[in-house]
Amino acid sequence: MPVGFHLIIAAQFVSALADNALLIVSIALLSEQGLPAWWAPMLKFVFTISYVVLAPFVGPLADAVPKARLMAWMNGVKILAVAALLFGINPLIAFAIAGLGAAAYAPAKYGLITEIVGPKLLVRANGWVETSVVCAALLGAVMGGVLVNTRVIDMLNGLLSGLHVGLMSPLSTSLLVLLLIYGLAGLLNLGIPHSGARYPASAIHPLVLMRDFWRANRLLWRDAEGGMSLAVTTIFWGLGATLQFVVLKWSADVLHLPLEQAAYLQTAVAVGIVVGAVIAGRWVALHHARRVLPAGVVLGLLISVIAYVQDVRIALLTLACIGAVGGILVVPLNALLQHRGFLLLTAGRSVAVQGFNENLSVLFMLGMYATLVSANVSIVPLMTVLGLAVALAMGLLIERGQRALPT
Repeated sequence: MPVGFHLIIAAQFVSALADNALLIVSIALLSEQGLPAWWAPMLKFVFTISYVVLAPFVGPLADAVPKARLMAWMNGVKILAVAALLFGINPLIAFAIAGLGAAAYAPAKYGLITEIVGPKLLVRANGWVETSVVCAALLGAVMGGVLVNTRVIDMLNGLLSGLHVGLMSPLSTSLLVLLLIYGLAGLLNLGIPHSGARYPASAIHPLVLMRDFWRANRLLWRDAEGGMSLAVTTIFWGLGATLQFVVLKWSADVLHLPLEQAAYLQTAVAVGIVVGAVIAGRWVALHHARRVLPAGVVLGLLISVIAYVQDVRIALLTLACIGAVGGILVVPLNALLQHRGFLLLTAGRSVAVQGFNENLSVLFMLGMYATLVSANVSIVPLMTVLGLAVALAMGLLIERGQRALPT
């Protein structure tokens, strides 16, 4: 891999690790404040809004400045979000601030990788990226579980008791740990070399940027390979964000696990994703990316099946299979999407379009999930319908792809 690639992976892993641990700690803060269960998915909802609202602007921003420097700046914004929680700001407001940083971080990260890695290595590079992203998500959940464990909290508070530091919440020490992790991510970003890519100067008027963004969005959707891969990744990431909360609730309602143990259970998905990403990165070439589409149908069916599992050991195995199938599906199609986007647009703009659509899907699915939870819909039928809907959608994409693309 080119110089700087593994440093990008390390920097984004550390930042995403803190993002996902912050989610678990924030859920614990909501519980500490006595707020209802449907507030938990709203944390992810307000985090994701920035990806959608700022999409026309973050792509040109990522192309206008050195991307590694922009990544470091955005880690600073996430640090402000954690500081807001330390000072007692409502977790939803703090998560919205963190979302501002994440929205600009994504096109800088993916755009930089597309600039420094050629098409021949792009699937392998995405194997590294998606493995890192998902491992950070799941290991971040585990870290969050550790940070909300009462014994760990007591130990951390004991370490600070001699310093006479005023704490607004027992979870404040957990937030201080996350501040240190975000600081490390910022330092790693500063060490990433500039790719040397240059793009024509872009207009800065908001209306011009929005028109340019919608033109880019239409162009990518109308491209045969770009539109197909964008549809799949849009479904996948909306599903993945929702499954974070579905698995936590299912673990509590069906397996009767507390929050910290439910968070640990998600590591099975991380292991599966790593295996699936390695398989895809090694054996799926970029021009064969659409051959993995049937994995999407299998993914949906597995989600429906696991809803009825009541044994923790079987649950671990099934979650690992879900992760593996997801890794095999998303890695080649994400690489194809980035390749088509880079050819049709620019690195930053293509990732901004991708992020807009994927996170619009996240908002829709999380909104539906929060609505159903607030209506006291049981988690088992909810998971059954969700899995069957995903399988049906992927089946329709396969059928459409067979008609639209040459064999």
